[in-house]
Amino acid sequence: MSSSTGGDVVVTGATGNVGTSVVRLLSEDPGVASVRGLARRVPEWAPPKTEWTGVDLASEDVGLVPLFEGAAAVVHLAWAFQPTHDPAVTWRTNVLGSIRVFEAVAAARVPVLVHASSVGAYSPGPKEHAVDESWPTHGWPDAAYCREKAYLERALDIFERDHPQVRVVRMRPAFLFKRESASEQRRIFGGRFLPGQVARPDLLPFLPDVPGLRVQALHTDDAAEAYRLALRTGVRGPFNLAAEPAVDVGLLGEMFDARRVRLPRTAVRSAVAAAWNLRLLPASPHLFDAVLRLPLMDCTRARTELGWRPERTATEVLREFLRGLRSGDGGPTVPMRGRTAG
Repeated sequence: MSSSTGGDVVVTGATGNVGTSVVRLLSEDPGVASVRGLARRVPEWAPPKTEWTGVDLASEDVGLVPLFEGAAAVVHLAWAFQPTHDPAVTWRTNVLGSIRVFEAVAAARVPVLVHASSVGAYSPGPKEHAVDESWPTHGWPDAAYCREKAYLERALDIFERDHPQVRVVRMRPAFLFKRESASEQRRIFGGRFLPGQVARPDLLPFLPDVPGLRVQALHTDDAAEAYRLALRTGVRGPFNLAAEPAVDVGLLGEMFDARRVRLPRTAVRSAVAAAWNLRLLPASPHLFDAVLRLPLMDCTRARTELGWRPERTATEVLREFLRGLRSGDGGPTVPMRGRTAG
């Protein structure tokens, strides 16, 4: 780790899917003196060189500056996906909380800020070829997740203009999965009562083939390695992160040995909207609309400037995640707890 970022690293959202992987990698890095994990609920998990502080970024009374003082870097990962029916709540945590983090980084004179943006920040784009980091980041305005990620891109534009002494890195990963995140992600996107056993091939006689449903995936640990490399180098700016191949119904059909049935977007969206309106499905139809419009990302910059390459293919990532989904796997923190449906 370079002298500019060696030392103490603060990680917000340290107990979630990405946070647990980032904390583990940093705690094992000899160039990191210590890790301070910030989370709403302090875990019993005790990786080396790591201390925990209970912080709710949605609170206007939270005092972040003392927690950031003396830090070599802040890695900002905290994010709330729910409640999707009340976007004002997620806005308080995701947007206003993030702005408080940015302001505290400047006030505490932290030299490096690494921010978790997303493919969801990108404006609608092509599915036939990949785009680089210069693609517009205006999101899909109807989806709260994309709207919030895009808004923070603009907030960081202003932050970088006003605080050029802070090295700002923006990570824009694809959909992130690992076996330990299976239970958490089932609850977030499918609901508490969706059984993970539905991921068995014999229970899926067909897969809906929806036009435009082509996305990218990445193992969470591979994304965490990109964060670690960003601290080791002097890079700035945005980085796309994704594994090959792109995930579509053809790939999923091979994995599940299921036949594809072509369905119009409107039919699938209507089903998602009905389940969401009845509070049966946490994932909103607005997010479904956004997923169909997300561009595929070119990750050349991460390879050339970070020296980053994912160790697992997207197919391997999904197979691992589905195994975790079927067995109710989880991690060592409250958000990541393993549990079967119900």
